[in-house]
Amino acid sequence: MGLITEKTPLPKIQPVKFLLNWGRRYSLWVMNFGLACCAIELIATSTSKHDFIRLGVIPFAHGPRQADLLVVAGTLTDKMAPALKRVYDQIPDPKYVISFGSCSNCGGPYWDSYSVTKGVDQIVPVDVYVPGCPPRPEALLHGIVKLQEKIKDEDIQEKWASGHSAVS
Repeated sequence: MGLITEKTPLPKIQPVKFLLNWGRRYSLWVMNFGLACCAIELIATSTSKHDFIRLGVIPFAHGPRQADLLVVAGTLTDKMAPALKRVYDQIPDPKYVISFGSCSNCGGPYWDSYSVTKGVDQIVPVDVYVPGCPPRPEALLHGIVKLQEKIKDEDIQEKWASGHSAVS
């Protein structure tokens, strides 16, 4: 009876991937796309009571070209959808999107209106959905933590090779 000499592969240690993901995860610049009442809750999240800066999220980017994270808060109408798409396209890769509130997730109570877009994901790819009407600031903090967990495990080469700019 012979000994098994087969070597088990060791897990790859990828320090560069770890460092890049760590840097992206804890330095998210927010582009606020506030459309309705949920925008007030988004603003409340950046105040001293909730303080999402402690998570490495800088509250407001100077413009879309300096942002990493687009937070869509409120009812997206068909008339505003091209403006949202334009802002999204101006954000450099890698970029992330949080849909904040029932109206931006699926149209909310206005879903059957002729002018309401039935979810932000019909216009731009969404990484994290935060439910609620209106959602609490704590819910946005939880959504940011979930996004940071996705960024932690992300393979940026795979993401860019697939041609998509959203975490799947």
